[in-house]
Amino acid sequence: MSPEQQQRPLSGRKALITGASRGIGADIARACAAAGADLVLTARDGAALEAPAARLAAQHGVRTAVLAADLADPKVPDRLWDEASSLMAGLDVLVNNAGLSHPETVERLTTAHFDETLQVNLRAPALLAARAGAAMAASGGGVVLTIASAAALRPLAEHYAYSTAKAGLVMATRTLALELGERGVRANSICPTVVLTDMGQKVWGEQPDKAAPMLARIPQSRFARPREVSDVVVWLASEAASMINGAEIPVDGGYLVS
Repeated sequence: MSPEQQQRPLSGRKALITGASRGIGADIARACAAAGADLVLTARDGAALEAPAARLAAQHGVRTAVLAADLADPKVPDRLWDEASSLMAGLDVLVNNAGLSHPETVERLTTAHFDETLQVNLRAPALLAARAGAAMAASGGGVVLTIASAAALRPLAEHYAYSTAKAGLVMATRTLALELGERGVRANSICPTVVLTDMGQKVWGEQPDKAAPMLARIPQSRFARPREVSDVVVWLASEAASMINGAEIPVDGGYLVS
């Protein structure tokens, strides 16, 4: 590996990142730009991405573009990859990050929340990944990355719809790896525990009584930081992970083995 590849392992790559306006998605965009990738960033509010995208381009010497994309709209996944690809004259990395959660017990579960969660967390990213994977296979290869959750692999109370959707998305990602691996497409899932984004800090970091039972199940006794997810994204998208396909990578401090 050349010094340039070591310092900027995604140089020459072009990536689409969904849900990039805040939280994990914003940090993934930062990390990928620092690693040399040209980026198409999406969020429901495209205007909120304009300034961050311009900053990343200026700081890291990469190309950036922005698309507004509401993944709750069933028409969006079918066209998003084509629109994003046209902005960069092709793409070879998809980071399916956008998602939402309505924490509630099974007894309080509403049909509206269940349907919205499956629409945004499963249907939209699965269809987008299928469209991206097919395009990558036709053009010689690429990388599909799913930001899933430890809740996809181990049940989490008050996350019935969320866990169901993320588990389905992990299996969709495995199927892409199986069907398209021989054509140069790698597909993997990243499964974090609680990540202390601004929102995660408010929900978990500032509520010790809520956090304590969860922390007790994590051998490292802490939650993840956004950078710890982003670093895995960069690694999986790079040639350093060229033999990693169809895997679920936990970023959980040992939560899944406790």
